[in-house]
Amino acid sequence: MNQSTDEVLKNVEKTICNSTNEYGYIPENAGRPLPNSGKLAQIVQLMKEIVFPGFFNETGVIPVMQQYHISLNLECINTLLKEQIANGLHFFTAQTNGRSENEASTLALAFIERVPEIRRLLHTDVKAMCDNDPAAKSFGEVIICYPSIQAMIHYRVAHELLLLDIPVIPRIITEIAHSATGIDIHPGAQIGEYFSIDHGTGVVIGETAVIGNHVHLYKGVTLGAKNFVFDECGHPVNVPRHPIIEDNVIIYSNATILGRITIGHHSIIGGNIWLTESVPPYSRITQQRIAAKNIKH
Repeated sequence: MNQSTDEVLKNVEKTICNSTNEYGYIPENAGRPLPNSGKLAQIVQLMKEIVFPGFFNETGVIPVMQQYHISLNLECINTLLKEQIANGLHFFTAQTNGRSENEASTLALAFIERVPEIRRLLHTDVKAMCDNDPAAKSFGEVIICYPSIQAMIHYRVAHELLLLDIPVIPRIITEIAHSATGIDIHPGAQIGEYFSIDHGTGVVIGETAVIGNHVHLYKGVTLGAKNFVFDECGHPVNVPRHPIIEDNVIIYSNATILGRITIGHHSIIGGNIWLTESVPPYSRITQQRIAAKNIKH
């Protein structure tokens, strides 16, 4: 071997040692690929075609052929998802609660059973967006144009997968939407019916947030954590730490709501508000108006 080859091989050994020993992020049983973001995006695309037939494919769907198309798409989802779940269960054994990749088929079918409910919820989200935005000319415009609907399709799919205790895949799916829309919804958040986000850029909804029915957010809203609880080793503990938003609440642009607090039903939170304490139902929280002072020259 020449000197160049010898130097390359030496650094290969150093790199392998650092990856496996120092950091330990490559599991010893990693003999299968990770879940693939491209295939997961394909699963979401198929879900779009099921939930909103004709809007997200090139040819459209004739009404009498809807049953055929939905059946075909569900079969494709089942096949793709089974493979991706198996990869995730094999690779992330520390997060599988003792389950093996052999359960992938059962979990994929369990998700398929939840598709009708996902479809129903997304249709309520479209109606909520139309009801809350005078610029929306039709349901069809909202479905095909609005980034909040794209984000909610990804979230509602990912949330059901998370409820099945499937590792990593739910987070990949919501991060695909985050990258595309600027809306960051953790799959662990609980979001009720008729949910809408106007514009949406910069919205952040944390993992343990709980959102009721008929809630409307504007751009830049953060439902975040105020602080963290740590264990004896100094690692953050996953406990409820994000807000609870009750039914029929409106939160305007760039409001920041932090901690495990409750925003009571039928409340309105004004723009640029910073909240770390609960507010009762029917509250109206706005910025205090400051009278301009006359300046003498």
